[in-house]
Amino acid sequence: MRKLKNILVTGCNGQIGYEVSQLCSQYPWFNFILTNKNTLDITSPDDVKRIFTQYKFDTVINCSAYTAVDKAESEPELANAVNARAIQLLIEYCDFHEANLFHLSTDFVFDGAGNSPYREDAPTNPINVYGKSKLDGEKIALTYPRTFIFRTSWVYSSHGNNFVKTILRLAREKSELRVVNDQIGSPTYAADIADTLLRIATTANHIQQAEIFNYANEGIVSWFDFANKILQLKNINIPIFPIASSEYPTPAKRPSYSVLDSSKIRGRFNLSIPGWQQSLSRCLSKL
Repeated sequence: MRKLKNILVTGCNGQIGYEVSQLCSQYPWFNFILTNKNTLDITSPDDVKRIFTQYKFDTVINCSAYTAVDKAESEPELANAVNARAIQLLIEYCDFHEANLFHLSTDFVFDGAGNSPYREDAPTNPINVYGKSKLDGEKIALTYPRTFIFRTSWVYSSHGNNFVKTILRLAREKSELRVVNDQIGSPTYAADIADTLLRIATTANHIQQAEIFNYANEGIVSWFDFANKILQLKNINIPIFPIASSEYPTPAKRPSYSVLDSSKIRGRFNLSIPGWQQSLSRCLSKL
């Protein structure tokens, strides 16, 4: 009887971590240790030491992150502690166990000044605290050769707080909606990212060289058009108007263009990446 491989998943209270936890039963030949910020604080040396002492991990899927983009502007130390400094702690223990590290990152490492999909090797230039903290985390993760970084964008799910659920809530509370129309990206269903992470994690042997992969659902859309589609698919009839970002100021500046080029991951792992409208329909069927 072969020994079960242990896979640690952090951040299972978050959107991607939660979706990973929902798929683990499809891989019964792996032993998943599912944790959240209450059971494993990745910024705590004692917590990280305890979990790595208890288990010999083959792979760590780090879904823990500080994702409150606007709040990060007033909490830069906390954002950096979770998104960057904690990664150094994880890789020290991963190195000791010779474990692969899968780390989640974001389109916010780019400034949004481009007008064609960002490849993995495009110059980074974050324009807010959150994006900078995630880029700092990437730089640390890349020092460990057994690392795969997965950048994604505009994540939503049936779980947690996100744009899809916010639009549905506002549609119940308000007589009309106003949504920014000058920020362009690719909405990405957390369940699709989770499926990709597990497919790769459970087939990958020892990673020999740190790499970055982009993963986003196919297609390009504005927040306004995304909101329109959400309402359409849920048969909600409410007036919705496009506005400029300047009419909806936020503490953190957002990239105006953050489309990711996912051709590398699609080719390397022979993936079929769903279109954003198809995945949105699947998510809405759960709400």
